[in-house]
Amino acid sequence: MEQMDNKQIAAAFELLAQLMELHGQNSFRAKATASAAYKISKLPFSTNSKSEEELSTIPGIGASTAKKIKILEQTGGLPELEELKSSTPEGILQMLNVKGIGPKKILILWKELGLETLGEVYYACNENRLIDAKGFGLKTQEQIKKALEFTFANQGWMRYASVEPEAERVFEALKKHLGTDRLLQFTGEYRRKNEVLQEIVILAEATPTELEKFSEGQEFIASFKLIPTTHEEFFSQLFLTSGAEAHLLELAKLQGISGGINSQTLPQADSEEEIYRHFGLQYVAPELREGLGEIEIARQHALPTLIEEKDLKGSLHNHSTYSDGVHSLEEMALYCRDHLGLQYLGISDHSKTAVYAGGLSIEKVQAQWEEIDRLNQQLAPFHIFKGIESDILSDGSLDYPDEILQGFDFVVASIHSNLKMDREKANERLIRAIENPFTTILGHPTGRLLLAREGYAIDHKKVIDACAANQVVIEINANPLRLDLDWRWHQYAISKGVLLSINPDAHRTSGLHDMRYGVMVARKGGVAVSNCLNTFSLEEITNYFSAKKPKSLSI
Repeated sequence: MEQMDNKQIAAAFELLAQLMELHGQNSFRAKATASAAYKISKLPFSTNSKSEEELSTIPGIGASTAKKIKILEQTGGLPELEELKSSTPEGILQMLNVKGIGPKKILILWKELGLETLGEVYYACNENRLIDAKGFGLKTQEQIKKALEFTFANQGWMRYASVEPEAERVFEALKKHLGTDRLLQFTGEYRRKNEVLQEIVILAEATPTELEKFSEGQEFIASFKLIPTTHEEFFSQLFLTSGAEAHLLELAKLQGISGGINSQTLPQADSEEEIYRHFGLQYVAPELREGLGEIEIARQHALPTLIEEKDLKGSLHNHSTYSDGVHSLEEMALYCRDHLGLQYLGISDHSKTAVYAGGLSIEKVQAQWEEIDRLNQQLAPFHIFKGIESDILSDGSLDYPDEILQGFDFVVASIHSNLKMDREKANERLIRAIENPFTTILGHPTGRLLLAREGYAIDHKKVIDACAANQVVIEINANPLRLDLDWRWHQYAISKGVLLSINPDAHRTSGLHDMRYGVMVARKGGVAVSNCLNTFSLEEITNYFSAKKPKSLSI
């Protein structure tokens, strides 16, 4: 059994705290358990690397929690947690994963209304049975209904980043099973780097019997499909299975093939490049094969050279221990310089309104600026830019006075609160923030969390047009839970002359690696090097920030 990592251990403690509250256990112990879950999630090292005694000395952990951590590492479970889970209906456990339904509300749904499944709660919403329950009302009922609809719609879907380790494990095991001389490739949604997908498909030069034998010896965590093919037909099958159906329909329409593209209409080829050449087309990278006009652009040989991770020169929108980050400013900077080979770091801790995230008071901002000045002298030519992730308030204003905003090299303006505004008000709020002359980058524009929370309603065209008019960069938030701005809007932004910035929103050094997921979706959006702010060299981005910032406060 693989040892649990910090994230899994923290999740177990969080669930334990929720179930303790749900079952009416000691509230002090429940809160202490929830606090321990948060503390574990923020540890800058793996609990596996420390002994029970060492863990027990850490503030917020203590002897009891340390012992439970070691039990989880060794057994994968906790007797106390398993006992509570066994006395909780499965549907109630599922409710804990639905946004907007916490233990207090679940307790009312379960004990007072007798609802034990998600379907029963949804039906009760349709029957307006929740509006008179204590702590609910019509607004809360509608929010729960929408959250449940979103949950139902996403059943069976997986985030790319969450299944990537399992996909790579199975791929390597299959390669070992078949031998290194066989052709083998991911295909379908996974090869197209879709941010969410329903299955992982692998095309293999193998017989059906060989793949069946392999599958019998595997315990698949995710949904896999293994497709057998011959050596001669491998690339034609790879071509047919990689592209979305709309991609193949576009090709059939261009070629005048009435029966559609199939193995009979494809040439025998030794590569996909050869197949595209056969049709007189520029090679289409797998990420672009979605049927969104790429075939016509390929006919014109006008597809962009897509951005690669090596093209990034720096990392913007990152957090440190000044707000809610795990690693210090210096640690983040050194990791960018020494491990990632970058030229610069943009630090943008949370602003003062984000009290829940240790947002920076004006005094803390000034203290951070002083440290940045010292570090820039020590680390030159590597450079740290003074940034902030400034909360966009409900009226669209930013939460520092202009004389403080003037001192930052760049400002990431983001929404973190009041996410339920209607479309018109949400647009007005965002556009007012975009029109603020100190706003450099619009952070995670819709606030979405993939398969967990829909983004707030905005008119993408109006927001992008406002960014174009005010020379505001739009973030591609590379956190694999966000990937926001959605890749389907990248080309519209580019067509309007808007720069995009692939930002990891990193809260620890390991989070800086999330930029690769941002690059993946940027490639899906057809983003080239010239379209991305943080492909700029240190000199270029220094000049860019300087030119963008207001020269005086008479605004």
